[in-house]
Amino acid sequence: MNSKLHLEKRILKISMAGSILFMLAEGVMAYITRSNSILMDCLFDTADLIMIGPFLLLIPLLYKPVTEKRPYGYSQVESLFVIIKCSILVVITAQLVFYSVHIILRGGNHVNAGIIAVFEMTLSAACIVIYAILNHYNNIFSSPSIKADLYMWRMDIISSLGVGLAFIAQSIMEETKLDWLIPYVDPLVAIIMAIAFLIEPVRMIIGGIKNLILFAPNAEIMDLIRNVTNKHLENYPYTVSFLDVIQTGRKAWVEVYIKAESDQISISQLKKAHDEIKKELKQNFDQIYVELIPESFD
Repeated sequence: MNSKLHLEKRILKISMAGSILFMLAEGVMAYITRSNSILMDCLFDTADLIMIGPFLLLIPLLYKPVTEKRPYGYSQVESLFVIIKCSILVVITAQLVFYSVHIILRGGNHVNAGIIAVFEMTLSAACIVIYAILNHYNNIFSSPSIKADLYMWRMDIISSLGVGLAFIAQSIMEETKLDWLIPYVDPLVAIIMAIAFLIEPVRMIIGGIKNLILFAPNAEIMDLIRNVTNKHLENYPYTVSFLDVIQTGRKAWVEVYIKAESDQISISQLKKAHDEIKKELKQNFDQIYVELIPESFD
């Protein structure tokens, strides 16, 4: 467990260091070029950076065992953290959309397309390097927070590449009949980026709320648990009558209500089946608790 804690801290520290460097570079370039697109990237990285710091303090709590006082440990705090983080991103993105629309209505924004294109393509290459490092660690160990952070870096890669290509296209427009579009390229690119950015945070917010109020996981996860459980119980005289699954943050609780073919239940069989089911499910869940419960007769 301590190795996972150290690994997760290392991943987030790498992400935080990268975010600081990119935020500073984007802030300076946004000031120099007055580009709305670069400003959006800078605000996005700033919001992510603000949230990484507090979460580094939260991580050790997520590895504390459950107790009678805290039956779900601190796992719901992680769900709440993801909701807060994504909500901040949604608010910032929405505000920048309104700002970009305002710029368009005022006649657009003239920027140096060549400088921005070179900067964004360089930034995209740097983002790919950071993402590759983080994804390598994510293949070793993953969590909801790490996945949310990887999403941020994927969006950085896509946005930087998209902005770079857009301003290369603007440079080409300067010698064509489309030169009247040039002042609108920067705010339009910012709006397109914002719309693309909104999809995943909204999905994460919905998933975080479901986890926070202890709704059952999505159908894909339920089917996975059901298939694993049925596969292992085929070797024993028991069948699944009902699954009760709770997932919040990185923890999942699975209660399997079973029917026996006879009035007698073997404790040793239940123990063996339990260990087999839990062992396979741990390949898909970081922290999972499994209970096999004989169904009572009404």
